[in-house]
Amino acid sequence: MMIRRWLALAVAVASAASAGVTAAYGDSAAPPPSPEQVRGEVAPGPSEADSAPEPSLRPRPLPASEGRQAPQPGAVPAQPVPGVPEFPPSWPFPETGQELPAEAKVFRGKAFDTCHAPSMGVLRNWRASDYRAVGVYFGGRGRACPNQPNLTPEYLTEGDRIGWNFLPIYVGSQSPCVIASNKQNVRITGDPVERGAAEGADAVDRAAALGMERGSALYLDMEAYDHRKADCAATTLAFVRAWNRAVTDSGYVPGFYSSASSGISHLESERRAGTSDLPAAIWFARWQQQPDLWGEPVLDRAAWAPDARIHQYAGNVTETHGGSTLTIDRNQVSAPVARIG
Repeated sequence: MMIRRWLALAVAVASAASAGVTAAYGDSAAPPPSPEQVRGEVAPGPSEADSAPEPSLRPRPLPASEGRQAPQPGAVPAQPVPGVPEFPPSWPFPETGQELPAEAKVFRGKAFDTCHAPSMGVLRNWRASDYRAVGVYFGGRGRACPNQPNLTPEYLTEGDRIGWNFLPIYVGSQSPCVIASNKQNVRITGDPVERGAAEGADAVDRAAALGMERGSALYLDMEAYDHRKADCAATTLAFVRAWNRAVTDSGYVPGFYSSASSGISHLESERRAGTSDLPAAIWFARWQQQPDLWGEPVLDRAAWAPDARIHQYAGNVTETHGGSTLTIDRNQVSAPVARIG
């Protein structure tokens, strides 16, 4: 008979290092702030913060079976976060969560994303930082930066070789009630299921062409929308579920990016209702001073855990490392990334 017990883990929050600020953007002059770099959710006000959970990069202890579970065949070990205790490798997913496939490659640490994939020279210079993952916009008709001259199979292979992990971002059709004015021309049209399935297949084709192997996470970027409108929410959900199915059926891992109070809140309500075909990992935007993977107010702490969350906690900030400067969004990651062949 299996006996449930609780594991205890220490809470550790890594302090953000101070970074230089200049007007340069990588190797060239700075462009205007990208619409892609979503205006994330602001931190709760003082009255809300008093009752909010303390920031934590670790999930609360979850029930585990008495015996240790053997690692799944083919699983890629997670990359440790410097100075932060690792999860026990056998820690099971919570019963209410969604288990990642054995092929998924999990990364735990700091990541940044920026509209254009940085040059390889910048990536080499940024090894002086504590970032070890970068978000790359690899496809989708809604991208603010559709031209990605650096983003090639050779680029990903070399980046992987020197220690970088990649978070592939697909900015496809947007919700019919998307808020951003620059996304109005790429709203979901026609049958949302057909549209979602077609764009999911496109995401897989583009990822494979770049050398991202099966088991790679692909993150659908759905900008903030008014999910309180029932018809709009239903259309958006149908599109997202079809996109997820297409990605999953091809052996990839579907992820989902949105603002905490819109898309993330919407999908959490669907998760609680038992809806199927939801993303295997989520990436939520709530801009505040410190990263907090497990204290997000709209999410149950046991949902999308322990390795299926990314918190975008700051946006449009400028940092300099190794002599190269970028304008970025900051992220804390405990989630799957791309597998580079």
